[in-house]
Amino acid sequence: MDGYALRHADVERGICRFRIVETLLAGSQPVGQIESGECYKIMTGAAVPRDADIVIRREDVVEEEEMEVGVKEPESWRRYLNIALQGEDLKAGDVVFDKPCRCGPAVVSLLASLGQSVVTVARIPRVALVTTGDEVVDPKLPVGPVQIRNSNHYMLQAALRREGIRLNGGAHASDHPLLLAGALQEYLCSDVLIVTGGVSAGDADHVPRVLAELGVRPLFHKIAMRPGKPTWCGVLPEGGMVFALPGNPFSCLVNFSLLIAPYLYACWGLERSMPISLPLREAKKKRTPLDEFFPVRMAGAPAMLSQLLLNGSGDIRLGMGANALALHPAGVDDLGAGEEVAFYSFV
Repeated sequence: MDGYALRHADVERGICRFRIVETLLAGSQPVGQIESGECYKIMTGAAVPRDADIVIRREDVVEEEEMEVGVKEPESWRRYLNIALQGEDLKAGDVVFDKPCRCGPAVVSLLASLGQSVVTVARIPRVALVTTGDEVVDPKLPVGPVQIRNSNHYMLQAALRREGIRLNGGAHASDHPLLLAGALQEYLCSDVLIVTGGVSAGDADHVPRVLAELGVRPLFHKIAMRPGKPTWCGVLPEGGMVFALPGNPFSCLVNFSLLIAPYLYACWGLERSMPISLPLREAKKKRTPLDEFFPVRMAGAPAMLSQLLLNGSGDIRLGMGANALALHPAGVDDLGAGEEVAFYSFV
């Protein structure tokens, strides 16, 4: 605190006027020592000398003369008031990190404070992304009447970057099985391979079969949820994981949030945040017997969840403006306004 450092024993004895013997700025050291009835004028961030054990804030004194101050009527003056004691945050030998954590701003600041300028961290996983579909073209190219732009590549790339991961490789593959196999073959050594499209039950949905032929061990195909029901998952020959997602944009976003991001956290030994609940601002109709995930915006005081317009899982807007993903559970009928709903935050 900006104020005056003095001896607590003087305050206890009823001394109210103190002579300023020295001014201490941050980074400076005292020349001498204070005696009874003396004080240091001290600035925020300065080290408190050992012969002073209380700092009275500047607003709690009367600066009577150039080199004297008068302490106002004390209320609860105590030793070490307004002084950060050495070791009160951490002591020598204390464990600073007892479990894996992300190197966010607080962690980086703490490491710097402890003088740890070089630390050992977990390797960022090698993630590859293969989008598929003969109808899908690069956003820079013109589209024909039966084509769509490849939004999934850039959406998933952005989602990975939000987790601190950059793509290790990527490609777009044709629906033709041989061409698809050639594109996937290149990324079988990835830690995580994400594939979009070609996982449903259509005549051109060859991804599950081609992955199996390339030596990928299937774990599951289809999840009782909407969107994202056709999702396929397997283990790569070298132990990495494959997540093959439906091609619809919102399905990709939901599956990244519910499957891929938690898997990445688990690989690092990190705890993924669990869903929490808030009231739903508007009623919602149940459309299927499955778990339904829908985009919401958490806002207000008290906070509530507002549904965002979504024209099915193929809606290119992906619930734009949403900051959370809410769950309408299987077996639960229509949700009423004000009803508590579990949601996963995007922030």
